[in-house]
Amino acid sequence: MKIFVKAKPNAREEKIEKVDENNFIVFVKEPPIKGKANNAIKNALAVYFKTSSSSVKIVSGYGSCNKIIEIAEK
Repeated sequence: MKIFVKAKPNAREEKIEKVDENNFIVFVKEPPIKGKANNAIKNALAVYFKTSSSSVKIVSGYGSCNKIIEIAEK
């Protein structure tokens, strides 16, 4: 499944807001330096969708706030 994510690094708390079926806003505490925020987003989405973090892949937008993420089906 592919989802669209708006990343919010340097947030006070980690949370995921579902905008609609395929759009999410992901808040993470990590800064967007050396991929730290991207890893935190992958981990947060893995917990949210109850899958492993290796099943979550950033397809597009690695250096952007707007990302396309693919989550492998179980």
